[in-house]
Amino acid sequence: MEQIIQYFESINPILAAFYATLFTWGLTAAGAALVFLFKGMNRAVLDGMLGFTGGVMVAASFWSLLAPGIEMSEGEGFVKVIPAAVGFLLGAAFIFGLDKILPHLHINFKESEAEGVKTPWHRTTLLTLAITLHNIPEGLAVGVLFGGVAAGFDGATIGGAVALALGIGLQNFPEGFAVAMPLRRQGLSRTKSFMYGQASAMVEPIAAVLGAWAVLTFEPILPYALSFAAGAMIFVVVEEVIPETQRDKYTDIATMGFIGGFIIMMMLDVGLG
Repeated sequence: MEQIIQYFESINPILAAFYATLFTWGLTAAGAALVFLFKGMNRAVLDGMLGFTGGVMVAASFWSLLAPGIEMSEGEGFVKVIPAAVGFLLGAAFIFGLDKILPHLHINFKESEAEGVKTPWHRTTLLTLAITLHNIPEGLAVGVLFGGVAAGFDGATIGGAVALALGIGLQNFPEGFAVAMPLRRQGLSRTKSFMYGQASAMVEPIAAVLGAWAVLTFEPILPYALSFAAGAMIFVVVEEVIPETQRDKYTDIATMGFIGGFIIMMMLDVGLG
C-alpha cells in the first residue's frame, strides 16, 4: 500500500484522480461480470449489498470529505463551518436537480415508479441511469480530494484519497452485480447485462478529472468542493439507496450491510489517511 501511495504522490493529480477512478470503474465491471457465473441473485443478498453501498458512502462523506473540509477552512466557531454547510447544501441541491430531470428507475422499483422527465426509454436504460446518478458524486469526491492534496491543503492527504478510492471501489463491486443481475432477469443476454452494469460507472473518471481540475484551477473552493461531494452522496443515500433496501422483508440484512460498509470505510480512511 505504501508503494501505491508513493506512486500517486509522484504523478500529476488529475492523472492520479483518473487512474484511481479507473480502478473504481474496473471493480464495477468485475461485479457486473458475475452475471456470467450466476443465474440469479437472492433478494436478501441484493439488499445487503445496497446497504453496504450506503454505509460506505455515508462514512466517506464524513471521514474523507466533510471533516477535512472543515479542518482546512479558515476562522473559528460558526465561521469555520460555513463553507462546509454551504457546499453540503449545494451538493444535495445539485443531485436533487438531476434527480428531477434525469430519467431513471431504482433497482427494486416498478417501471411505473420511474423518476425524472417522462421518456419512452426502456427499463434497461432507466436502471443504468439510476446507478450512474449514484456514481457522479463518487467520482467527483475522488477528484476533489486528489486536487486538494496537490494544492497543499492541510487535511487532504494522498493516503486519504487512496482510501476513498478503495472504499468506493469496494462498494462498486456489489453495485455492478446489483445492476447487471436485474437486467439479466428481464431477459437481456449475459453480455448485454454486463455491458450495461459496467457502463454505470463510466461517469466516475469524467467526474474525477473535472473535480481535480476545478480545485487546482480555483484553489479557494476546496472546502466547498469537498462538502459539495459529501452533500451529493448523502442525498443519494437517503433518497435512493436506503429506500431501495426497504421494500421487502430483508431490512435487517440491509441495515447490517450498511453498518459493515460504514465500519470498513471508516477504518480505511483512518488507517490510510
